[in-house]
Amino acid sequence: MSDLSIKIRVADRDYPMRVSPEDEERLRLAGRLLNERLKEFREQYGIQDKQDLLAMIALSTMADRLKVSKEKDGTDAALTERLARLDTLLSGMVLV
Repeated sequence: MSDLSIKIRVADRDYPMRVSPEDEERLRLAGRLLNERLKEFREQYGIQDKQDLLAMIALSTMADRLKVSKEKDGTDAALTERLARLDTLLSGMVLV
């Protein structure tokens, strides 16, 4: 399949992109969510400068991503430990 040419509007500016058809909906949704966050941050902090707003959103988004990543790592470690204990229990069983 060939790529699609689309434009995503963020902070009143159009950004032309070439995307695969599978990615189009996800990117359009990302653009809408980013514009919603811009509006929220503008109202919450009273900042009008779009570059400052985008920087604040980028920082907030990265902090959220790091938090989720840390939580995932903790979950992965706990799961690995439980699987190792289960493997040890199963290895010790005598099959009839």
